[in-house]
Amino acid sequence: MNKKKFTYKKSGVNIKAADKFVDFISTVSAKKRGKKKFSNIGGFGSITNIPSNIKQPRIVACTDGVGTKIEIANTLNKFDTIGIDLVAMSVNDLIVQGAKPLLFLDYISINKIDLKKLKEIIKGINKGCHQSECELVGGETAEMPGMYEKGKFDIAGFAVGVVGKNRILNKNKIKKNNLIVAIPSSGLHSNGYSLVRYLLKQKKINIKKNKFLKSELLKPTKIYVKEIMNLTKNNLINGCANITGGGLSDNIKRIIPDKLSAHISLDKIKTSKIFNWLKNNEISDKEMLKTFNCGVGFCLIVESKNLKKINKFFSKEYKPYIIGKIFNGKKKVKLNGSINWYQ
Repeated sequence: MNKKKFTYKKSGVNIKAADKFVDFISTVSAKKRGKKKFSNIGGFGSITNIPSNIKQPRIVACTDGVGTKIEIANTLNKFDTIGIDLVAMSVNDLIVQGAKPLLFLDYISINKIDLKKLKEIIKGINKGCHQSECELVGGETAEMPGMYEKGKFDIAGFAVGVVGKNRILNKNKIKKNNLIVAIPSSGLHSNGYSLVRYLLKQKKINIKKNKFLKSELLKPTKIYVKEIMNLTKNNLINGCANITGGGLSDNIKRIIPDKLSAHISLDKIKTSKIFNWLKNNEISDKEMLKTFNCGVGFCLIVESKNLKKINKFFSKEYKPYIIGKIFNGKKKVKLNGSINWYQ
């Protein structure tokens, strides 16, 4: 008689370790609520209230990941910032519609539960939620042996926000002679990392031994929620765009009305050292502009009379500045001049 017993744990799935991680998430998420654990964590679904002060509320939802930035985190064995990136990639999309983020859920898939690594990721997610003034209400952790190589994992985020019907930012609010205003990025954010990693491999650059790259490549994505919420509350913007994959042209194109065009002066853009470094490593201007944010993390479309009022809501590091204007015309986005990469 065969007495060999097959178990889920022997197949590579440790339910007890997963339960301990859920308990940890509950504790982290409940810190600002005192010692009581948040009841949504560990349940089948998460429940939240729609703010009562919003007239004719509309729900906005976004989902995203952090791409191959995960591989940089794995290489450097540093996981405390990609959780911030994960939140940022979704909430920075939500606010483009004028929506206030309400809640966030995460999905983590991994070859084997590694509590130390997962705790660092969740701490980052919680920090990102705090910066976004939204709640981490739940998520899913999937241990999938055989699906990933040892130590490998992936993460995705899901954000839900709310906006009053009359506060929705849409194309119709953008008019001729509106200004295009750039808000600086904190660095690469979470886009273009496949090209970065390809470059590192081809140039045989060890980022563990490169102090500059070690610092730059895991800088968390700037979360623009508080600033944009202040601007929408005061009716100071007509539109905005989160500058992610596809760069300035592709992302601004998505918000411009059919009969208008956006003219951007590239020579006005202020880059930072990481983009200068990339440009110096045999990447063309065209490739830079369509792959990276090139120093512009977010764009506003505003009336010129509101510019001074807008500035007061930003710190010196992220002070907005004019890079273009809205004109009549069918060509959605026109890029003029060239970026001064070494300013």
